[in-house]
Amino acid sequence: MSAKREPAVVLLSGGLDSATLAWRARADGYAVHALSFDYGQRHRVELEAAARVAAAAGAAAHRTIRIDMDGITGSSLTDASRSVPDYDPSQSEIPSTYVPARNLTFLSFALGWAEVLGAKRIYIGVNAVDYSGYPDCRPAFIEKFEELANIATAADHPFEIHAPLLRMTKAEIIRTGQELGVDYGLTVSCYRADPEGRACGRCDSCHYRRQGFQDAGVPDPTRYA
Repeated sequence: MSAKREPAVVLLSGGLDSATLAWRARADGYAVHALSFDYGQRHRVELEAAARVAAAAGAAAHRTIRIDMDGITGSSLTDASRSVPDYDPSQSEIPSTYVPARNLTFLSFALGWAEVLGAKRIYIGVNAVDYSGYPDCRPAFIEKFEELANIATAADHPFEIHAPLLRMTKAEIIRTGQELGVDYGLTVSCYRADPEGRACGRCDSCHYRRQGFQDAGVPDPTRYA
């Protein structure tokens, strides 16, 4: 009989990066406890993708938590009155798709579940290379949250906020996923995906995803509208 795997909480959005994360955690020997969030995002079809990814990755559990962030974030991902912008290479400011305190909120819930499970590691798929400049994707944020995690709970063990994709290019992430056996056809990354999960091909997320497959020399399974 094989030994019981230690649990790890994996933040799972249903996109390319988080799918790679789920397979990475499994390859690292952990029992994947996937955690997704319905936070009022306009691309809620990603939650269907998250369920597919969790099942394919053999997750021990998958939970989706609902948080109503509509009206308090000012983000075009949660405010229907704002339009999600097309990718603009000349854009130097943080785009309107930034959701204030999103990763902080998600990690807080993940930490609570990790404490209940007795899990010592939390996986998060933040990336500070091919990304839109969100402040909660920076290494400093991960480091500081880990410090906070280790004084904010009653657990008798330390917590690790594990961000293995942090300094990888999108192409490197995709190649890693290929080696791990990730089926990227299950994933949805687009901020404007239609109800069938087809991508717009024009938003920031679509740009980085498409460029990543091109740079990796890997066929792109993305379905475009």
